[in-house]
Amino acid sequence: MKLEDEILQKKFRNETHKLGVNLIYTFNWMDAFSQNHFKKYGITGQQFNVLRILRGQHPDPATIKLLKERMLDKMSDASRIVEKLRVKGLVDRHICASDRRNCDVFINKKGLKLLAELDKEEQLFDGFFSNLDEKEKKHLNDLLDKLRG
Repeated sequence: MKLEDEILQKKFRNETHKLGVNLIYTFNWMDAFSQNHFKKYGITGQQFNVLRILRGQHPDPATIKLLKERMLDKMSDASRIVEKLRVKGLVDRHICASDRRNCDVFINKKGLKLLAELDKEEQLFDGFFSNLDEKEKKHLNDLLDKLRG
């Protein structure tokens, strides 16, 4: 559906203005769906992101610094997210032996099991892009990379 129909706005200042609004609208549209989906599993999108980073590190640990560097939402508080995941029993946290100011974070079996369940539903996420063919997806990826410089 066209942006103009979605937000009931017929005119934009120019294509640049429309592009900015379109990117924000599309992000919020996808984010709302994702947050609602993750809620069924008792986690947030940021927590899902941290769990996936930890699974990529597994069986090695990750530091909070590494998590912050790799998170999609750079404004997230990685320490707070890790603590919430620890309370939910999805990760383990240990004081780093080489630097007591840091801690090592590991995904545990329960966290891996949750991600395995979520992996079975990846087609839901892929469905966001079902209106695009592979060439269009690559082109859009290239354009977004170019936009960020």
